[in-house]
This record gives sequence, structure tokens and C-alpha cells, in this order.
Amino acid sequence: MRKILAWVIVVLWMMLIFYFSQQPVSDSRDLSSNITKQLIDIAEKVTPLENVQESQVHHLVRKNAHFIIYFFLGIFALLALKLTNLKRSTSAVIALVVCMIYAVTDEYHQLFVGGRGAQMKDIFIDWAGAATGIIVATLLGLLGKIRKPRSENRKSNTSYKISER
Repeated sequence: MRKILAWVIVVLWMMLIFYFSQQPVSDSRDLSSNITKQLIDIAEKVTPLENVQESQVHHLVRKNAHFIIYFFLGIFALLALKLTNLKRSTSAVIALVVCMIYAVTDEYHQLFVGGRGAQMKDIFIDWAGAATGIIVATLLGLLGKIRKPRSENRKSNTSYKISER
């Protein structure tokens, strides 16, 4: 059941990416402009922003959206593949390939959306996000395995001390 749920999450995330990609340029621009304005408002509450142009922040928001959404796709794909009992390295490579193929097809799909286009730069940003997500998830998984034996040792030592009394 966990495998099926993991793959459902991957497919739903891909559908979310598709949804954002199929938006006409005006809708996409409005969404990212609203996020940009909110971020600028929040930042200005912390520190005054001088010489910051909204267009620069808007560009960063749009490119970071690519990175972040593929960061999570990489994590979800890796976890789904790991549940199929593949080796860690094999899961990571396949997850990265799946994300890369999806990024290419996503950019290609945008060629058919009003006002949108395909950009190699976006594919590289998508790939970097997916690779970073896969690396972070792998490192966290390794840390979890390193810590597990220690906590198991503590439990066994605790139960040994309790049984001695």
C-alpha cells in the first residue's frame, strides 16, 4: 500500500507541475507577481529595501519556483523508487532520470501554451532542483540509518539494566 501511495504522490506532483505549465503567460505572470509582491512586503517589514527592482525579484521568484517544485519531485520520485526495493544508488539515478525526462517534456509542452516557450535554462534549473532534492533525501536517509543503531543500542542497554534489578 505504501508503494502505491508513494507513486500516487509522484503522479499528483507531476500533475501539479503540468497545471502550472499549462497556464497562459498572463495567468502565470499574475501568480508569480502576487508572490513577488508578498515577498517584498515581508522583506520590507524586516529591512528597508533600497535599489531593489520588483522585476529582478520577480525573475528570481519564477526561477526558484522551478527549482523548488522539482526539488520535491526528486524527493518523491526517490522515495517511491526506494519502496520498490532498489538499491539506494540505483533509486537515485532512476529518480534523476525520471525528473530530467519530465523537465524536458514539461518545457516542450509549454511550446503549445499561449505566450509560453521552452527554455534550456529552465530545464537545467529543474534538474538542479531535482538533484538537490535527491541528494538531501539520500543524506537524510543515511543519517537516519547511522542514528538508528545507536538508539537501538540504548534501548537494549536500558532493558538490560532494568532486567538486572
